[in-house]
Amino acid sequence: MSNERVYSMSFSRVYPLYVEKAMKKDRTKAEVDEIICWLTGYTPKGLELQLARQTSFEKFFADAPRMNPVRKSITGVICGVRVEDIKEPLMQEIRYLDKLVDELARGKSMDKILRKA
Repeated sequence: MSNERVYSMSFSRVYPLYVEKAMKKDRTKAEVDEIICWLTGYTPKGLELQLARQTSFEKFFADAPRMNPVRKSITGVICGVRVEDIKEPLMQEIRYLDKLVDELARGKSMDKILRKA
């Protein structure tokens, strides 16, 4: 799938997959939402609104109130690619989110996922 198709894809189409992945590992939708809000600066209500609007990934990240500066400390491999090496800014943001949800599903504590000291 080309990057352009991913960028134009509705965030609300992929969101249930994030939740499903977490719930299969006994994590919660609330934790997924907390991760998304931490990363993007959306409030829970703002996140709900973006989901209801079926906002594209591109618009979802472009309209994010405040991308968390700590996200640059997210490292590791997702989909066979090191997130810190991704050159395309929007794809890197998408992969940061993928990596955080993956960490949740792997059982990491929320403090570690949210890069708290």
